[in-house]
Amino acid sequence: MNVLVPLADGVEELEAVTIIDVLRRGGVNVTSAAISGKNEVAGSRGVSIVADTAWETVAPENFDAIVLPGGGVGTDNLIADKRIRDTLRNYNAEGKWICAICAAPMVLAAAGVILGRKVTCYPSCASSINGFYEDAPVIADGNLITSQGPGTALLFALVLVKHFTNEENARKVAAGMLTGF
Repeated sequence: MNVLVPLADGVEELEAVTIIDVLRRGGVNVTSAAISGKNEVAGSRGVSIVADTAWETVAPENFDAIVLPGGGVGTDNLIADKRIRDTLRNYNAEGKWICAICAAPMVLAAAGVILGRKVTCYPSCASSINGFYEDAPVIADGNLITSQGPGTALLFALVLVKHFTNEENARKVAAGMLTGF
């Protein structure tokens, strides 16, 4: 399983790092790709994150899933990037995994991939998405998995491990981190 995590300036650091870390603990191959052209990404709380590579160096079609961390400014930057929107549309057409947390489901809405689907997001963003919003920490609807925000990032990442590998592996990762799942 190969997962692409695009990182934009303004990303919510806790979400990005948690997703990348937990997926890697689960044996998932993760590539973080900065969309700005430089590998260092400025987080929403002033923490710099160094991406594995720049978006320009990856071939999105070679990945099985895309996971979007949130953050207000980070989400705006992802929405503004045509490459991200096109990748989401292509993944949806191919039935590949599309995952987003916090404000990032708004990127999915901008790409037109959640129309009529069950989703969750940061509660104040709910009116900006065109899916069926549910107030739940994580929602899986077919190839689409969404989550609410920084406080749900660990659960979200463990749910991703479960879907991308298997439940036994997700439970093993959770136990190793001393968290319930």
